[in-house]
Amino acid sequence: MGFRKKNKSPAVLSHEFVIQNHADMVSCVAMVILLGLMFEVTAKFAVMFITVQYNVTQGLDERAEPVNLYQYGPKDMATVFFYLLIAVILHALIQEYVLDKMNRRLHLSKTKHSKFNESGQLAAFYFISFIWGCSILTAEEFATNPTFLWAGYPHTHMVFQVKFFYICQMAYWLHALPELYFQKVRKEDIPRQLYYICLYVFHITGAYVLNLHRLGLVLLVPHSLVELLFHASRLFYFSDENKQKGFTLWAMLFVIARLVTLTLSVLTFGFGLPRAENQGFSLAKGNFNVLTVRMTCLAAICLTQAWMMWKFINFQLKKWREHSQSQASKVKAISPKSKPHKKDPARGGSANGVGLKSDDKPSPRARKAL
Repeated sequence: MGFRKKNKSPAVLSHEFVIQNHADMVSCVAMVILLGLMFEVTAKFAVMFITVQYNVTQGLDERAEPVNLYQYGPKDMATVFFYLLIAVILHALIQEYVLDKMNRRLHLSKTKHSKFNESGQLAAFYFISFIWGCSILTAEEFATNPTFLWAGYPHTHMVFQVKFFYICQMAYWLHALPELYFQKVRKEDIPRQLYYICLYVFHITGAYVLNLHRLGLVLLVPHSLVELLFHASRLFYFSDENKQKGFTLWAMLFVIARLVTLTLSVLTFGFGLPRAENQGFSLAKGNFNVLTVRMTCLAAICLTQAWMMWKFINFQLKKWREHSQSQASKVKAISPKSKPHKKDPARGGSANGVGLKSDDKPSPRARKAL
């Protein structure tokens, strides 16, 4: 009778222990911050982590209710850190209760397993970002007046939804850095993920700090839709390799999104901001409307879009080559084999395969053989 072997638990604070229990450890840190609200001494510090800071209340009319607007400042780093912890916890919940259960049913390989987890997490994030961004834009006047992107710059004041949206965006992409360790991402996949994580952090933080949150929000919404479609299509492809129609729609929308991004960026930095009333550079007023900053922002956006198109073209060429090779192999397998020619009945044949014509006379040696 054999005894069942028990799995040994990893040593405390070892790499495996941290990876297996990172969500619980992060939850404890978040709970400590929340418990700080219960005591008067620590409440003012806990509030800095949990709530949105730099509230500026303005009354647009004496009779109307005051509008709560916000600015940005160094205390926002504490808020971003707290919601980074929340993102780690939500990441672990989605992984354990949704993606792991689906992986057990699909029986994917290691390569497809890591890509499936990546697409599952990003699809959920892009879906929330797209819906949230659309709800904010519907309350603005961008649909009827595109000049809202640069009119009244610098846009130092933000409504609560806009500021909280940017804080959550920065928190999510910063949390993706430790997730490379927690999720045991393969070494060959780390550089690719680091590239787009750093690009997201750079562009979103830049739009937030330079008071370009209107342009950043407008550009993030179509981008989120395109990325949502790509990762959703990849999830369907892993479940059934015949489901590839979503990639065709994604390819069309990807090119359109790149053109929209370049058009709005050139329109804002090339025509809108140079004609704005407030020109100059002032950290105190949050004004960065100078030629150097404008050209730097436009160059960063154009280079990023060019890099994305280059990766997109290489991806499409690779898929086209694979498809053409698979089609060629199928054609070779289906083509009928060449059949042997039948012998002419007018010609006689001997038992040893040597045929003699009726008009030919056998040689003396042939006579002896016969």
